[in-house]
Amino acid sequence: MDVNEFRVRGKEMVDYICSYMDTLDSRRVTPSVEPGYLRELLPTEAPQEPEDWDTIMADVENKIMPGVTHWQHPRFHAYFPSGNSYPSILGDMLSDAIGCIGFSWAASPVCTELETIVLDWFGKAIGLPDEFIASSPGSKGGGVIQSSASECILVSMLAARTQAIKNLKKENPDIEDSAFLPRLVAYCSQEAHSCVEKAAMICLIKLRILEPDDRCSLRGSTLREAMEDDVAQGLVPFFVSTTLGSTSCCSFDNLTEIGPACRRFPAVWLHVDGAYAGNAFVCPENKHLMAGIQYADSFNTNPNKWLLVNFDCSTYWVRDRIRLTSALIVDPLYLQHANSDEAIDYRHWGVPLSRRFRALKLWFVIRKYGIEGLQSYIRNHCQLAKSFEALVKKDSRFEVINEVKMGLVCFRLRGTDRLNQDLLGSINGSGKLHMIPSLVKGRYIIRFCVVAEHANEADIDHAWEVIQEHANDLLDSYMIEKVSTIPVKPATAEITPKPPMRRTISRRLSFTRSVSRDLYRRSMSRSSLHDGATPIIVPDDEDNIIPENDNMEEDVFHS
Repeated sequence: MDVNEFRVRGKEMVDYICSYMDTLDSRRVTPSVEPGYLRELLPTEAPQEPEDWDTIMADVENKIMPGVTHWQHPRFHAYFPSGNSYPSILGDMLSDAIGCIGFSWAASPVCTELETIVLDWFGKAIGLPDEFIASSPGSKGGGVIQSSASECILVSMLAARTQAIKNLKKENPDIEDSAFLPRLVAYCSQEAHSCVEKAAMICLIKLRILEPDDRCSLRGSTLREAMEDDVAQGLVPFFVSTTLGSTSCCSFDNLTEIGPACRRFPAVWLHVDGAYAGNAFVCPENKHLMAGIQYADSFNTNPNKWLLVNFDCSTYWVRDRIRLTSALIVDPLYLQHANSDEAIDYRHWGVPLSRRFRALKLWFVIRKYGIEGLQSYIRNHCQLAKSFEALVKKDSRFEVINEVKMGLVCFRLRGTDRLNQDLLGSINGSGKLHMIPSLVKGRYIIRFCVVAEHANEADIDHAWEVIQEHANDLLDSYMIEKVSTIPVKPATAEITPKPPMRRTISRRLSFTRSVSRDLYRRSMSRSSLHDGATPIIVPDDEDNIIPENDNMEEDVFHS
């Protein structure tokens, strides 16, 4: 493809993208395909000869699009928003065209400098302490773009581990670093994301998963008691990961209590994960939710979730960049340059060496929308979530499980978990909406998140109509099943319920995985974190009745 053809095909691609975005509401939210569908449609070998572009684009529509889950669809309400906007797309287009690999200032000066400046802009808009802003007088901190919140938590834990081992070696300088690992302990809430668990596995350290309070918030007293118990056993607390806006129910850990608890122990690194809700701190009315941030050593939030920037773009700040880079610095001769003492080299701030020019799309979005435009976008989502919450509360068959502070509402039918699994499976199977479940306070709940950029009240009303329609059908079929067990005279008009969904399909669509009751009991005995994507384990002999008094002791997830 030469430049002349690229001019033509590039304009055609922009038209295709615009048409796709404009007609999303005419498509199913999720594809109706089975695993392996694409292998039957594509050749087993790569083409030897060049193919015509029109043929390639025809396959995009006929073979690729049928397997796409449309995350930008106005009826998509799963997970959290997948940030996207036209300025962001254009930013990535230009970044890809420039094609620089900005691992150091010398590799591409503007790639480094724009990232530092834009992270300062965003950090100030959020309200981070001056110590996190690179341009603040006397600051030793700064910001960097990572690929995901998982990477932010991993590098924080790696830095904290290096710091802890360095402190321990002062008393035992002849001992190998690895000998200290069994003594190190990290902490998080049961509401934390599963990436904390994965980071602990990579770092080869113990992880204490602590019980939150009845509002799903980790409290300082719980953390302090756990750390004191571990110290009494000769262990060394070194890292605490907290969450502002958890995946399961958007709960907020109590930083004002956790911060002082961490300060009672030497050199404990406090990380704050605000992957979703952190973006909402650009609104002054939400800043109270980050009270206690002054105690943090690092903080992250994802503009690629809730700030209209497409993946990947996870923004991460540290109070002291030397404590971070000292754990990650590798400096071979061929990467050194004359300006290394005067400029930031972001290759020392994370795991990868190669880095894309990701600051460009964030810069485009902030400039095109302005802080006021981004605030309006966040506020619209929060208001729509409150509207959905009000609709749920008006129907006595349903209950809202979480405190609705952002754009997420957790709800369920009053009844068994099996009932709610069947409801979610039925809704997702229809292709009219897409939602996912989670576990909150030991119960299976359905998460409804506002995700579309231009979401409106009509979208909320439509979603609630679909949910009520499926709830009505499901409850009718349950009552028919219950009544059918009682001998009665035939009714004058026969009732024909909808055929039930195959259980294997219902499991898949309700994001559950059936196991033996013995394996289920063993899985419940382990402390594990959720990620919003891994299926929830349920026993294969789970009942299918609605308890008359909604007794939660019959709830298989209640422990």
